Amino acid sequence: MADAKVIPFDEDRPRRRPPRRVRVAAAAEPEAVAAPLPVPGAQAGGGPGAGPGGGSWDRRIAGGLAFLRRRVTGDYEVDDFGYDKELTDQVLMSLLRPMYDKYFRVEVKGVENIPKEGGALIVANHSGTLPLDGLMMQVAVHDHHPAQRHLRLLAADLVFMLPVVNELARKAGHTLACAEDAQRLLEAGELVGVMPEGFKGIGKPFGDRYKLQRFGRGGFVSTALRAGTPIVPCSIVGAEEIYPMVGNAKTLARLLGIPYFPITPTFPWLGPLGAVPLPTKWTIQFGEPIATDGYPPEAAEDPMLMFNLTDQVREQIQHTLYRLLVQRRSVFF
Repeated sequence: MADAKVIPFDEDRPRRRPPRRVRVAAAAEPEAVAAPLPVPGAQAGGGPGAGPGGGSWDRRIAGGLAFLRRRVTGDYEVDDFGYDKELTDQVLMSLLRPMYDKYFRVEVKGVENIPKEGGALIVANHSGTLPLDGLMMQVAVHDHHPAQRHLRLLAADLVFMLPVVNELARKAGHTLACAEDAQRLLEAGELVGVMPEGFKGIGKPFGDRYKLQRFGRGGFVSTALRAGTPIVPCSIVGAEEIYPMVGNAKTLARLLGIPYFPITPTFPWLGPLGAVPLPTKWTIQFGEPIATDGYPPEAAEDPMLMFNLTDQVREQIQHTLYRLLVQRRSVFF
């Protein structure tokens, strides 16, 4: 099998558009707005009808039934990229929260640096063998930002080649890491996330943990300049240790058509149990935004400017990682 390819986040690559999705409409009669599904860990108000703002169990059950009815009848909508806001809010986020809150115990800093509205590009380091860091960053933005903004991640083509994962990724609002789609989302006022290290970052050996890999040729900077949106650096500590990658079975990876086949202290020796991530303590810090709206339109074509801005973003993330590591008491606490 051929090796999996990483789509470079640059404007000179062949541009591929995601499948167009249409709004799933239904002529159902008007109904009252249903209460959201219960968030794991949320407590009931103390009995039927009790608890200001918490809602009773009857309302929660009614909300769940109304949600199921809308899914069955098709009374919901998706955007051109396949993003299903209701499914993401009610189901996908609820499934991720136990891992976010209880398992990794994520601490978030600097969320006020993310704009309250309008487009912005969040650029983060990438690590952990499996891309859990992107999902945890998505929950962090949604649950801690005052506006509960949704992060639209840019992912490699391999994500959209995997059964089930492909559909879930699109439902959660993610799309291919290409400049055209990123610019469309930014110009539409969306919050877009990118991890420029790609497979070089997520598949690096444990000995290189927290050492940023190359950020490419600055394609993400060019896109932000064209859209005139700020760049928000993001540093993630804790993901590097969830699967300490001590080896890479390259021959097996080539046979399977994947970028790498990780060997960790537990995988593949413990079978399925080896795929359980270690319960490390995470910190996600969003840095001060770097404005791009003050540059002229032709700045997106200036290679020296793109190099300088790319290096500025990379250095800010790297220095923040070192600072967070010094402040960290333990990998697990």
